[in-house]
Order: sequence, then structure tokens, then C-alpha cells
Amino acid sequence: MPITFQKENSLFRLTTKNTLYAFDIVKGKLIHRYYGKKAGAQVKTFAEEPGQVWSFAPYATEGEVYFSLDTQPLEYSYFGSGDFRTTALRIRNGAGNSVTGFDYVSHKIRKGRVEIPAIPCGRADDRTQTLDITLRDAASGCELHLYYTVFYDCDVISRYASVTNRSGGDVVIEKWMSLALDLPGHNYDLISLAGAHAYERIYNERTPVFRGNLSMHSRRGATSHQMNSFMAVCDRKADENHGDVYGFNFVYSGSFLNEVEGDPTGKTRVQMGLGDENFNYRLKDGETVFCPEAVMTYSPKGLGIMSRNFHRFANDHIVPAKAKERRPVVLNSWEAFYFNINEDVMVDFASAAADCGMDMVIMDDGWFGARVHDRAGLGDWYVNKNRFKEGLAPYVDRVKKTGVKFGIWVEPEMVNPDSDLFRAHPEWCIRCPERPMSYSRSQYVLDMANPAVIEYLKEMFTETFRDVPIDYFKWDMNRHISEPGSLYLDAEDQGSMEYRYMQGVYSLFRWFMETYPDAMIENCSGGGGRYDLAMMAISSQIWTSDNTNARDRTLIQYSSMLAYPASVMSCHVSNPHGDMHELDLKYKVAVNGVLGYEFNVLDTPDEVKDEIRRQVKEYRTFDLVITDGEYYRLSSPYESDISAYYFQLGDQILLSAILTNGHAVTGRKKECKKLAVRTADPAATYRDTRSGMVVTGDELRRGIEIGAFSPDGSGWDAKLWYFVKE
Repeated sequence: MPITFQKENSLFRLTTKNTLYAFDIVKGKLIHRYYGKKAGAQVKTFAEEPGQVWSFAPYATEGEVYFSLDTQPLEYSYFGSGDFRTTALRIRNGAGNSVTGFDYVSHKIRKGRVEIPAIPCGRADDRTQTLDITLRDAASGCELHLYYTVFYDCDVISRYASVTNRSGGDVVIEKWMSLALDLPGHNYDLISLAGAHAYERIYNERTPVFRGNLSMHSRRGATSHQMNSFMAVCDRKADENHGDVYGFNFVYSGSFLNEVEGDPTGKTRVQMGLGDENFNYRLKDGETVFCPEAVMTYSPKGLGIMSRNFHRFANDHIVPAKAKERRPVVLNSWEAFYFNINEDVMVDFASAAADCGMDMVIMDDGWFGARVHDRAGLGDWYVNKNRFKEGLAPYVDRVKKTGVKFGIWVEPEMVNPDSDLFRAHPEWCIRCPERPMSYSRSQYVLDMANPAVIEYLKEMFTETFRDVPIDYFKWDMNRHISEPGSLYLDAEDQGSMEYRYMQGVYSLFRWFMETYPDAMIENCSGGGGRYDLAMMAISSQIWTSDNTNARDRTLIQYSSMLAYPASVMSCHVSNPHGDMHELDLKYKVAVNGVLGYEFNVLDTPDEVKDEIRRQVKEYRTFDLVITDGEYYRLSSPYESDISAYYFQLGDQILLSAILTNGHAVTGRKKECKKLAVRTADPAATYRDTRSGMVVTGDELRRGIEIGAFSPDGSGWDAKLWYFVKE
């Protein structure tokens, strides 16, 4: 059984395929005992290892000097309860103070999981179990449920919680974290994925944990380009294949807080959740609210296992089942025409895409309302009759007769001030009374916490897309939230606006999925600004970055794969012009995700079209190795001149090496001259279908020579091998 309870010593044991997580109950509190390898694990309870007495640490009575909440490794921590470290839950009670303290009442071991209302979460399978622990705070009158869901085969455990108010009046949740974990020692590095628009999720530094608090956050109403919700805590010497690594991620798309704190007693506290700056929730009497799910995994052998655990979890328990169908190779109109589209141009575009072997054409921005530039039309989701005189249905029929499927761009969460919608309903924007509204990218954010806004959007899209056979939606979101306020919500509920906003967004996504069940959704937020597990749960893939430069994408894609699988990573070859070397490089970078193209195929030289036909045909021979296979990093572009990795699916191995010394990344120390495929079958023979080279599995395991690079002297080149066992 994945979850057991030993009544004789009040010990909970949560096991996955390779890991063990354990904690016990002491004086009504949950005390963390162990997280690590299952094999050979030695778990000591509080009775066996109570700890030591620390001066100035509060304790309940004179006889309990060994038991202070300020020094114990806790499963969950509460504000003002004698634990002076960063806390997971703070509730302001009816008496006006925020002292919080919950005690164990009971527990249940459930088959499957407890679903989180209105927020995406991991799907259960036949082996999934959930530990549901009930705790109560007598002073505030609140009941807390802590949930631990075990995803056995992925070596992943998720953490989430619910609070029910039984006080007879209102209480306010002022801080709420989904996951809290106290680790022994301080000898860790923190890994996070910070960045910026068009330069997302960059893994170029490790921060030593110290006595004090490290925080990573987004206050933008979105997971953001600037900081991703993933983090890892690892041994200082941990690398790809060695050392203890603890990985964490948040299944949520709004503002968040990650914390890592070294304490005076030699422990390190890790927390992940909604935080306190962008979250404040009034909970009425009798009401229950859930926080989003956080997930964690442990690897005893470096970052590679951590990544593969998270990839397996995302593919098996997050990404929609229909997304596992073979992904289409798309041609997007944006970098070809920007706003300058019309029916005839797009039909010609589709015909040329079909001629190049592509599967689908995406009509990007510029098809609706007065949207001939980015300063007008958002919110007016009716077709522009000047560009599509007969409407969408006849036009899409013409597109499909060329032999490709059809996709379309939408940005439901936004509105331009110059739009019919804003003129009719300015109160439907996120705004605060008597405060000016900031512009960003010439648009405002709609108040998705307001049900009237959601219903308007459903009605508009229903009418506009009636009888239109759409195969794909590209859902964009190009502005973060400033002046966070809602004219719809009561004054006491303003602190929960962003949380309710995300619930509204998720509900509209689900409506699209249910209303257009045969269409896939590609999520986008100015590129990778909402690149998170919750968005992956309600879309088939995510636009990785607005930056399609192969040199920058090498870094972005390498870092993204630290936490997220290739199956969700949308990667386009853009603007190949007539430079065949550049086209080859862009292709070899883009095939390490879901391949697509973004350029004006109508004015492209014939030799470029011929090469694209060859690329698409070749990609179809190994695309499932990328989306369904396991991923292994060999050389980091942040540490050497080579970015190298491979995917393996059964007897097939796709190996990539990208020369990156044309980019000014500092601090490189390592050389990479050989590529060792450690998981090859040593007794087998493999053939590279691209070159015809034959090697033994033993030779692959020992490493093959990369050879000479960069024939044009640019410092940029890429090599690709596709080995199939003979």
C-alpha cells in the first residue's frame, strides 16, 4: 500500500516506487521525520529522537522543554504559535488577531484523490492514494484538511489543503502555502528559473541556502516570464547524475510565493503556495476553500532523475489525454503577415503550407473587430467583414479544401480601450475606484472574477464560431495585472480577486474544451509567461517563447526541460529566408519539442520549400521519441560550448548536439568532446538513419565523438543523430 499508518507509534509512511516520506503525530502536531530513498530507509520517531533544548524556544508547559514548535521539523506551520520561522498558514479570527494553531483530529486513507474545485490538479490513476488529515483550531473555529496524494510510478507526492470556517462569523486567510517541508541541514543550493519576456526560464545560477529567507515570487497575476514556479533544493555538489535533489512545482497560473529558509537549528524550510501579498481570502461561516496543488519529488542521483520524474508526472497526470495524439506540424501567420491578413492571402498561405507537407495553418491576430493594429478591437470577438466578407465558415471551408486543418488566435482575457466592449462595459475591467488604470501593450485586463464577463465571452465565441470547424485555438494573454481590484466583488473580498480571477480563467478554458472537444488548445502568454502545470492541464501545448532565435531558444528550451516535458514545448522555425545553414540550425533546435513553422511561405525560395518538406517528413519518423520518450541531458549550454541531450523510446535514440560558442554566456568551464548514451543496450547494434553510421551499444555508452562543427565559422551549428536498434 502506498500509504500506511502505524498506530503503535503514530507514524505515517507514504511510499512511491523509489521514495519514502514519513511523519508522526506528537502532542497533536504533525512532525516530519524523513524524505528520501525507500531502500534501506531508517525512520526514527519523536519518541526515539526528540531533539535538543534550545534557549528562547517557546513550549507549552515546563515539562515539555524538548518539544517546541520553533525547533521541530513540522509538516505544516502556523503563524504566532511559537514557531518563529516562516509559516504556511495565517488566519485572522473573529477576535481580530492572527494567531493560528491546528491540532490533529483524525485521518482517512482514500483511493484516488480529492478533487480541487475550479482549479486544475493532477489526474489520479489506479495506484493513486490520498492521505486526508483533519485538524482543528479551537480558537478560530476553523477546520483544516491536509491532503497528500501519492503518484506512485512517477515518484511524485502532491500537497494541498482546504479550510472550512465553523466559527459562526467571518475569518480571513492572510497567508496560505500548499506545501511545507523541513529538511535536515543547510548544505543546499537553490535552483530557480528566472528570466524576462523573450528570455524565459534561464538556469544560469545556483544560490547557496543560508541562515535567512530566500523568496521567489510573482506578483503579476500570472506565473510570469520573470519567475517560474518551479524550484529545486539540492546538495551543493549535486549534478546531472549525482547528489540528493528535491524538486518542487505549483499547479497554478497566478501569483505565487516560493520560500527557502535556513533556520538557527540547522534545518531548511521549503514552502510553496499562494503567499500573502497577492492573496487574502475572507471565508464566511460554513464556507470551504481549497488552495492549489503543489508537487514534490526526490532524486538520490542528481537532476536528471528529478526532471524525468516531473516529465512522467506531467505526461501521465497533467496533460489532457487527447493531447497525447500525434501533434500537428503547424504554420503560424504571425511572423509572416502580423496584422495584414485577409481571406485570399490566408487561403494561399494554407495551400502553400499543404504543399510543404504541414498539417495545419494558424490564423493569428487581426481577424476580428477593428483589429488592424494592436491598439483596437480586443474584446470584440466578431469577424472583420472587410477581411472575411462571407464570414468565417466559408473561409475555413476554403482553407480545409487545400488539405490542411485550421487554427485561430484568441485573447479572451483582454480588452482594448478602443473597443465596443470597453465602451459598453468599462466596469468589467480590473480596476480600483478613484485610481487611474495603467496601460500595458495598449490594453486592460478583463475582470474574470465577474461571472457576467465569463458569460459574455461564451456568448460571443458561441456566435462567432457557430458552424466553424476549428481544429486548434491559440489562447494568448499579453498583459499582467496592475491595480488589482474588482468592481464586482465586495470590499471585504478584494484580497481574493486574483485567486477568483484564475478560477474564472480556468472555467472558460474548460468551457472551450467541452464546447470544442475535437480542437486542441495551445496556451500562450506573450510566449512563455504562463508556462506552468495548471495551464498544461487545460491545453495541449505551450508556446515556449516569443523569441524564435535559435541561439536564444537553445538556452530557453534546455532550461525549460529541467522541469517540463518536451511534449508541451511548442517550438517554431521562423524566417528562414534563403540561408540554408541557418534553416538547418533552426530545425535541429526546434525538433527537440513540438515542431512548427512561422514565416511567409509565399515568398520563400524553392530550395527552402524543398528543405522544409524534407524536414517535416524526417520529423514524422521520430516525433514520438521526443513527445513520448525519456530525456537525458549530456552537456549544459551554461557550462560548456555544447548543448547536448538525447531522447530514448524503446529501441530508438534521438541525440542532439548544438554548438553555442557564438553566444556570450559567461562562466563556461567544461569541455564536451564525446556524447555518452548511458542507457543504450550494450549488446545491441544501432544504425544512425541520417548518416548510415553503425555503432554498438557499448560504443554509444562509452561515447561517440562529436567531430568538427561550424563550417561557416559563425560559432553556431548543430548535429543530429537518430539511432535505431538493428
